[in-house]
Amino acid sequence: MINITKQIEYWRTTAENDIETAAILISSAKYIEGMFFCHLSIEKIIKALVVKQIENIPFRSHDLFYLADQAKIELTEEQSDFMQILMKYQLEGRYPEYYPKVPSSEKINDYLCQTKELLQCFSKML
Repeated sequence: MINITKQIEYWRTTAENDIETAAILISSAKYIEGMFFCHLSIEKIIKALVVKQIENIPFRSHDLFYLADQAKIELTEEQSDFMQILMKYQLEGRYPEYYPKVPSSEKINDYLCQTKELLQCFSKML
């Protein structure tokens, strides 16, 4: 049997570490890499919520919508729209044929702020 509290804490802590890494990368103009870590941060906090919901190890998936469904999170339209943006960077950060056009630094910083807000919102559900 797994330790649910330990699993949730692992996912929550690493989500917080990843948003810090995203901020460092973005401040260094490593925008695609920073956005990848924004996605990773949200993926991990949702996995903490999956553990809380199913009381088991989370599914091995990077799909934020699938994981949110497993965690029984009711997303707002704004949250859903933003998670769709994050999904693009998760895929495009891994494969050269999907490498995206890099948005402006202002837009990237806005995405970082939105990620932090979403992370905080989901963290409150734990």
